[in-house]
Amino acid sequence: MFVGVGAARVRDLFEQAKAQAPCIVFIDELDAIGRQRGVHIGAVNDEREQTLNQLLVEMDGFEANNGIIILSATNRPDVLDRALLRPGRFDRQVVVDAPDLEGRLAVLKVHCRQKPLAQEVDLRRIAQSTPGFSGADLANGTNEAALLAARRGAKEIAQIDLENAIEKVVAGPERKSRRLNDEERKRVAYHETGHALVAAYSKIADPVHKISIVPRGRAALGYTMQLPVDDQFLSTRSNLIDRLQGLLGGRAAEEVVYHEVSTGAQNDLERATALARQMVCLYGMSDRVGLAQCGQPQNAMYIPSADGSFQRDCSEQTAREVDEEVKRLLTEAYASAKSILGTHSDQLEQVATELIKRETLDGSAFYQLLGLPMPKGSVGEPPPIPPVLGS
Repeated sequence: MFVGVGAARVRDLFEQAKAQAPCIVFIDELDAIGRQRGVHIGAVNDEREQTLNQLLVEMDGFEANNGIIILSATNRPDVLDRALLRPGRFDRQVVVDAPDLEGRLAVLKVHCRQKPLAQEVDLRRIAQSTPGFSGADLANGTNEAALLAARRGAKEIAQIDLENAIEKVVAGPERKSRRLNDEERKRVAYHETGHALVAAYSKIADPVHKISIVPRGRAALGYTMQLPVDDQFLSTRSNLIDRLQGLLGGRAAEEVVYHEVSTGAQNDLERATALARQMVCLYGMSDRVGLAQCGQPQNAMYIPSADGSFQRDCSEQTAREVDEEVKRLLTEAYASAKSILGTHSDQLEQVATELIKRETLDGSAFYQLLGLPMPKGSVGEPPPIPPVLGS
């Protein structure tokens, strides 16, 4: 019934464009019809291929004076058919990356334009605390802030609403139904304090923004949020080593205090192992393995995958050496984290005790407990919740 409908619609689209010239034709989600054509055995009439063929014909039949510009958007440029990217078609590609600090500030101003904001709201601080956020993430955060303000009966969105909304987007919603017993809360407090303490006493680690033992999302029983001072586009080996130490700091704290570990460090170990393997296989940061790249990213996209997965591209002997180097990096980082926590065991007890009482510590309170100055340029303490009249 629908054979040929897609191609007919493409023909009709371009006929309208030529009638309305000069004009712009915009095709969103181009990968829906422009996916790579496969090699079929036998006679196969794929409707999607017919649509793509018609699109290629129409784009190739333009004259120089038609006055029509064709734009398209996709987040999967790796699956597009090669014929679409040849000169004369989509030959100019613009990569839209995640916005930087000034870009996030401009996006926040756009999404807050129709929302009542309190006088003390500082959008620059929100932009500083959201590295890596896309425009959709920022829009989601501002909508969540409006909901939080409405729930407490306020007529304006306060700074604390935006802070809590960003926290909800990053770590997930609070799980108030998940009740931990006192022993589990204590263990989680030591675990999160271990992350924060190792980060605070590492030379190049990102500053600690918040520590919490409030369960969030599907599996998180607590979290430690670290935020960079500025947008980072490069990481040194020292920076990655400090990040490994911070990831293993929670498990190290459990072993230092309880002399026994729990299952709470599963996600930390997964991320630490992926980071160490990237250091060895992709970044050439191992003297033993050398500079040869031992892996290829599985997704050849502009934006790398968040899990850091890649396909092995080396011999069995080199793979064994890679495993040994990854194990060595993790062992050394874990030993360094335990050494830091052993040296500052009194502060580990102090911060964990305060965290159990308050459930959440912001960066300024954490560094005040340690007797350390706030790192220069880090996001400061959020303002208190303003009073609501009539509540």
